[in-house]
Amino acid sequence: MADHCAPTFDRLATALGFSCEEAGGPVEVRNPFALENWTLPVLEFTIVLGAVLALIYAIVRLRRHGDPTNLVLWFGATAYLFIIEPPLYFPAAFGIDAHVDTMFAHNLFTVEFLWGRLPLYIIAIYPFMATLAFELVRILGVFRHYGVLAGSVCVGFVHHAFYEIFDHLGPQLRWWEWSVENPINQPMFDSVPLPSVVVFAALWPMSLAFCVQLFVGRHVDQGRILSGGQLVGRTIVIGILASLGTAVLPIPATVFGMGSTTVRGALYAAELVVLSIAAVVILTRQWLRLRRGDSDAAPYTNDFVRIYGVVYLGVMALLWATALPDFFAAVDGVTSEGDPIGNLWYTLACFVVAVLCLVAVFTVPRRKAPPSVAPPAPEATASSTV
Repeated sequence: MADHCAPTFDRLATALGFSCEEAGGPVEVRNPFALENWTLPVLEFTIVLGAVLALIYAIVRLRRHGDPTNLVLWFGATAYLFIIEPPLYFPAAFGIDAHVDTMFAHNLFTVEFLWGRLPLYIIAIYPFMATLAFELVRILGVFRHYGVLAGSVCVGFVHHAFYEIFDHLGPQLRWWEWSVENPINQPMFDSVPLPSVVVFAALWPMSLAFCVQLFVGRHVDQGRILSGGQLVGRTIVIGILASLGTAVLPIPATVFGMGSTTVRGALYAAELVVLSIAAVVILTRQWLRLRRGDSDAAPYTNDFVRIYGVVYLGVMALLWATALPDFFAAVDGVTSEGDPIGNLWYTLACFVVAVLCLVAVFTVPRRKAPPSVAPPAPEATASSTV
């Protein structure tokens, strides 16, 4: 609809090869073989399948073992999406266009929502990536041994590694287009805004994991049972508080770096470095403890995360391999087709971290089956509130 075509979005859409007028309706389905290029349906299928399998695992985990943590995580991530994303797509409709212009535009995928703004795979990537990172950390027993905050820091770090592999490839393959003139996207880290590298790749999953573990996960670990009403209410609260956390955690950069792009970039990078150092130390120590056979060995294994984590990295490696010829032929950071390239060295570092995380969960002692949540004592049930 023309009413939804803000000038910046129209410009970004044109750069991606379509126009606002072509992206019509709240829901639209396209031929997957007629998209911009073959990588779009491959990415879409990989992410959507991962999200569906993550949801199935979460349901099975609840039914067989009485553990709702994964289900709350899945829907909490989705709630976060619907709180954060719509204002970014339609700033005028939310009355914030005087302060926030269009930051990016997604290309058109097979299944689209909201007049070409929201591909189905973007809805899916939030719970899929959150599940992948959260479960890799939980398999290692970090939450049990180090607590909610330390475990959440590790989730942010792991999520960052898996996400940035995808984030630095998207602009080159026209999965989306950033508005590089938008001050909110500054400074840029090659083809990716540094705020995206830090906030959306590391800080929001950290915030989500903290809320999920605080409101649900730690109670499950203590053998408490939460009612259906409690779980629904807490899931909504988690989505809201995780969104607030995304605004609070980057305050050093957004406030103190307000007057200088250089200062803002340095503060963003410093936050990421601190988070990464803390997570590497915690994850390494916990893996070594488990390898030594300490008594608090990993409480369970998640074969979906272990196996599909490998699938995801394999697909990303394939897509990166096919993009490398144009990447190396790029001049001044732009391919011959006019598409910006990401940072290959940073992506390789993220690949290394992601692979090591998967190796870690494949090499810890494992039990034959996940433990069921123990029936709570009456007094435990009565106190199952935050």
